[in-house]
Amino acid sequence: MKNPFIKMATGLYISYFILGMINIIIGSNMEKLSDQLNTSASGISYLVSAIGIGKLVSLFFAGRLSDKLGRKPFVVSASFIYLIFLIGIPLAPNYTLAFIFAVCAGIANSFLDAGTYPALIEAFQKKAGSATVLIKAFVSVGAALLPFIMAFFIARDMFYGYTFFLMAAVYLVNGFFLLKVSFPDHKAHSQTKDDEQTAPVQHQFLSKPKFAQEGLAVILLGFTSTALFMLVQVWLPNFGQDALGLTQAKAVQLLSYYSIGSLVSVILLAVLLNKVIKPITVMIIYPIIAALSLLSLIYIQQPFITVLSAFFIGLSTAGVFQLAMTIITEFFPANKGTITSYVNIAASSAFIIIPFVTGIISKSAGLTAVFLFDVAIAVVSVLLAVFVAYRYKKVIKVSNKMV
Repeated sequence: MKNPFIKMATGLYISYFILGMINIIIGSNMEKLSDQLNTSASGISYLVSAIGIGKLVSLFFAGRLSDKLGRKPFVVSASFIYLIFLIGIPLAPNYTLAFIFAVCAGIANSFLDAGTYPALIEAFQKKAGSATVLIKAFVSVGAALLPFIMAFFIARDMFYGYTFFLMAAVYLVNGFFLLKVSFPDHKAHSQTKDDEQTAPVQHQFLSKPKFAQEGLAVILLGFTSTALFMLVQVWLPNFGQDALGLTQAKAVQLLSYYSIGSLVSVILLAVLLNKVIKPITVMIIYPIIAALSLLSLIYIQQPFITVLSAFFIGLSTAGVFQLAMTIITEFFPANKGTITSYVNIAASSAFIIIPFVTGIISKSAGLTAVFLFDVAIAVVSVLLAVFVAYRYKKVIKVSNKMV
C-alpha cells in the first residue's frame, strides 16, 4: 500500500533542498553584500552568526510547541518566514536590517527542524533512519547546485539578488503546497514507539554512563562538527578568490565540489553505518581526513589539488553531527529528547561563535589563519572522539557485531 504521506515528504525535502542553498548563499555573495551594506568581509560573516542567534533562541520553544500544536504549522511557517530573509537581504538598505533578516532565517531553520524530523519519523516509522538521512542528501544537492545558478546570473551581469528571489519563489509555492497536504497525527505516536523505530543498536551497560565525561564530550563534538563545516561554507569562496586567485564564479564552484563530497558521504554512511563501521569510528576518521584536506587546500595551491581538497572537506564533515546525536542517545537512552537538545544547542552556538571568531581572525591575521583555525578544530574533534570511543568500550556492551 502506498504511503499516504509521500506528498508531505516531497514538500519537506524541497524545503531542505533550498535550505542547502541558503546555508552557503551569504558566503557565496560576500563581496556583493560587503559593497551593498558598506561593511567588511568579517562584517558579512557576522550575518551568519545572526542566523545562529535566531536558531538558538527559537530552539528552546519550537520543539515543545511542535509536540503540542503539530508539525504542519511549523514547516509551513518556516517556508513563509524564509521569504523575509530571501527577499529582504538583497534589498536591505543597511546592515541593521540585514542582521534582522538573518535572525529570521535562523528562526525559520529552527521551525523547519522542529516540524520535519518528527513528521518524517511518524510518517515512515519502519524506515525512519533512511527518511531522515535523505534530509542531508537534499541539503547537499541544493548546495551543489547553487554555484551553477549563481554562475548563470554572473555570466549575464545580472543582479545577484535574483538568486535569492528564485529561492523565495520556490519557498512560496512549497509553503502553499505543504499547507494542503496531509501530515500524520502527532498525538497518535508515542515517544517510546519512535525511539524503538530509530534506535540503531540494542545494548546493555557495563557501567553507568557519566554525563560529565562522555556526555559533555559528545556535546562538544556537536559543536566542533558543526564548526568544521560552518567555517568552510562561510569562507571557502572568499579564500578561493583572495588566496588562490580564482574568479568569483570559479571560487563559488569550490562549494559545489564540497557539496558533492557531502552527498557522497551521506550515501556511504547510509550504506555502511552499523553494518560495516561504527559511528564512533567514523567520528575519529572523518576529522583526520578534514585536517589533511584543509592543509592541502592551504599549502598545495594547484587547481586539481584544490578541487580534490574541497571534495574531501565536504566528505569528511557531512553527517558527523547526526552521528553525535546517535551516540549520545546510546549513552543516555532514557531521555532522548532532552539529551539531543543539548547537542542541538551546542551546534547552534557554533553558528553564532564561529562566524564571529573567524571574522576577527580574518581581519587581524588573514584567511590562511582562518583555515588553520579550522585545522585546530579538526584536531580537537579527533581528541574528543578518541575519548568517547574509550568510554564507549568501558560503558556499553554492544549485542551486534560491527567492524
